[in-house]
Amino acid sequence: MRATVDIVIYPGFKAIEAVGAINVFDYANTRLQQLGCAPKYELRIVGPCAGVIRSDTLVSLDATKALNGLVPADVVVIVGARDILNVLAVSGDIVDWCRECAPRIKTMVGLCSGSFFLAEAGLLKGRRAATHWSVAELMRQRYPEILVDADAIFIRDAHVWTSAGVTAVFDLVLAMVEEDLGRDIALSVARDLVVYLKRPGGQSQFSGHLLSQMTVHPQVRDIQDYIHRSPKADLSVRVLAARFAMSERNFSRVFLKETGHTPSAYVEQTRLDSARRLLEDGKQPLKWIAMESGFGSEARLRQAFQRRLNVTPGAYRERFASTGVEDVAGVA
Repeated sequence: MRATVDIVIYPGFKAIEAVGAINVFDYANTRLQQLGCAPKYELRIVGPCAGVIRSDTLVSLDATKALNGLVPADVVVIVGARDILNVLAVSGDIVDWCRECAPRIKTMVGLCSGSFFLAEAGLLKGRRAATHWSVAELMRQRYPEILVDADAIFIRDAHVWTSAGVTAVFDLVLAMVEEDLGRDIALSVARDLVVYLKRPGGQSQFSGHLLSQMTVHPQVRDIQDYIHRSPKADLSVRVLAARFAMSERNFSRVFLKETGHTPSAYVEQTRLDSARRLLEDGKQPLKWIAMESGFGSEARLRQAFQRRLNVTPGAYRERFASTGVEDVAGVA
């Protein structure tokens, strides 16, 4: 069944988010046509007014439809902005439209700081929601009734989807395509766009792979790379300090200063990321996953998941299998 998709933009919208969403949906249509099937998505670019709208970059898009008087689509995707508070201050029409039309929209999506439009319209009350890490605390303070998850790449709460910043658009929209059309089509689209169907580090804004890129000290980065490559290895402070040619005490001090984490905490987080990927990717026994991710035993794996994620490995796999769509409706 065909679905209409409105990509909602406004002056200063994030170009990469709008174009990213359009590309994923369009490539999915192309794949379907190659298989002799009808396109799934009818895409429309919508703005407060029809016409050319400038983004946060040199890119402009032509909004062929105006929100006023528009019959809501099946799917509405609202992109984010760099200065979301200033945008909100002059975009009451978008907020009002969201509030008025929400009951008639099957799927609402807030990309990055675009989730603030949904929050302002009262559509995220009592829901879990994701947004860019840099404005997560702002969302918590401004909308205390929202359960903000600053770590998640994207979250689905019933018919409302929200995502983290910028390139997380690919994660979220690929998950939507997989739900609509199946894993094979979603994987084909991911390959066409040369992006991950699921990014390394699991569905988290703060995976070790991303955090390590922020480390300035070259030797500490080397150690981080080694930890990521070898989660099953002996990663005790004694062994890591020896690779660093430092005393254990000095190594721990330097590592903490550079990364903001103790070596043991960083190792556990890396192993947790590894276990999360394995749980999302397949149905291997928990004992095998515990060994492959470096925990050594199923008991230690369970303890780490309970302590850091407040969920068992089995429950995590049930929630995040496939592309990692988290549908919190009905999940205890």
